[in-house]
Amino acid sequence: MICPLASVEEVFATSQGAVYQCSRKNCYWLEFQGNTTAFKVSDFFVFKRSVDQIDIEAMLNNSSRSFDFELIMPFRTERCFLLSVEDVLNLRDLLAGAKFMLELNGQIRSILRRDAVLAI
Repeated sequence: MICPLASVEEVFATSQGAVYQCSRKNCYWLEFQGNTTAFKVSDFFVFKRSVDQIDIEAMLNNSSRSFDFELIMPFRTERCFLLSVEDVLNLRDLLAGAKFMLELNGQIRSILRRDAVLAI
């Protein structure tokens, strides 16, 4: 559950979840699999990299039961993620979309600042 006192803005959402940015606490909230997890900014991107590094091909090709799921325990959170192949793909999609929107927002702000300086 996102803190009711927080000032959050939706960064990106899919049918599987959403990522919100909290300007009050300077963090990101990930809503996925019916749970909400708070991440410090740097930890959010570390988590994204760890999800991106999951070997989907090995999960699909190995018939051992230990390869059916991937367990990820993000740094400085109280949550662990038990992910199937479908969950990994859905989470990758959500995190990639959020990262793109954050980068796009940064580029837009940079251009607007530059144009404001040139107008003066």
